[in-house]
Amino acid sequence: MIIITGGAGFIGSAMLWELNCNGEEDIIVVDDLGSTTTEKWRNLSGLHFTDFVSKDLFPDLLERNALKGISSIIHMGANSSTTETDADHLLTNNYGYSKKIASFCNAHDVRLIYASSAATYGDGSNGYNDHIEGLDVLRPLNMYGYSKHLFDCWAVKHHILDKAAGLKFFNVYGPNEYHKGDMSSVVYKAFHQILEKESLNLFESHRPDYRDGEQLRDFIYVRDCTKIMAWMLENPSTAGLFNVGTGTARSFNDLANATFSALDRPASLNYIPMPRSLRDKYQYYTCADITKLRLAGYSQEFTSLENGIKEYVQHYLSSCNPYLDMVRSTL
Repeated sequence: MIIITGGAGFIGSAMLWELNCNGEEDIIVVDDLGSTTTEKWRNLSGLHFTDFVSKDLFPDLLERNALKGISSIIHMGANSSTTETDADHLLTNNYGYSKKIASFCNAHDVRLIYASSAATYGDGSNGYNDHIEGLDVLRPLNMYGYSKHLFDCWAVKHHILDKAAGLKFFNVYGPNEYHKGDMSSVVYKAFHQILEKESLNLFESHRPDYRDGEQLRDFIYVRDCTKIMAWMLENPSTAGLFNVGTGTARSFNDLANATFSALDRPASLNYIPMPRSLRDKYQYYTCADITKLRLAGYSQEFTSLENGIKEYVQHYLSSCNPYLDMVRSTL
């Protein structure tokens, strides 16, 4: 039996879809579906799993060893808001909750794959190397990144990462993210802004070495993320921290042009000043060093930005159904 925390969320529900495509249905979904306004439950519609467990009840069930036959826990559940300012909440929800799950997995020889984040790298001045030896020099720029970094450090200290895999996700986009609000991907926001205004606003550059719109990110399609996690389930000896990105940095101009192209519309871009509150915390360049992932044996090619956006826009976002249900494509 496989457990997915955050299983109704963006990456979690995509992973549930991936497992179903691979014939796996003995799965427990752990999540908090929240208020009816988010309608996150729709991410589970049409997918197959054994049971649903409330996020708040799950740690007690683990402590009592009430769930039998667990082979793996895919821990994607967290508050992923980079603008969250409640430090106590993030420490409890992201750090403390993860420690409970990791301790159970370590004690019961259960495979653990968990979500870390590229936000742990801060401004990138110390590089994007996922080797454990470099953790001490990382300085996250926000409390979300720090909560993830703190757990990575704890996992190293307590030898959790001798067996577990922590995944430092870069800029993920794709189906089932509609509920994320301001934390949704730039592709999702660009699609809706183009439909509404027939143009797209991007931030001006406030550095002389970058032209407007040429700030760079490592954008990765969610399907590539789930393929990596499925491969790690099949290769349980793969352990440590791993960057999950394409290894290629692309500009926001590239992303914008790909979105206009997928909509078969001429590009119309406006460059607006970045809010002063963001300028000191803004990353002008992120790119995953995926050398370690490749050396571990993962050999599949990544979806190009143009192909990923085309599929996302034309097969999901442009559908008459307002909810991005991955089931439509293959199940």
